[in-house]
Amino acid sequence: MKRFAILLACAAVAFGAQATPQQDKMKACNADAKTKDLKGDERKAFMKECLAAKPAEAATPAGAACEKSAADKKLHGAAAKSHIKKCMADAASAPK
Repeated sequence: MKRFAILLACAAVAFGAQATPQQDKMKACNADAKTKDLKGDERKAFMKECLAAKPAEAATPAGAACEKSAADKKLHGAAAKSHIKKCMADAASAPK
């Protein structure tokens, strides 16, 4: 019985030490939600969108700048989404 408990503990440590990409994404989204001080339905909507986002989408410099711009303007919910969407479209159509 002791051996089984030790084996089980070792397996838990071994598997627990390797985070999956989904777990990493969940941690990053949670950290972002906490930084933005989101609560309730607003947080739920943010988490859903964040977890569904493709890695390239979340990491674009324009996306980060647009999100920062929305935060600086203290926009929340639909207003923030609309601002970010327009900002991203403007950035995509701007000459490079």
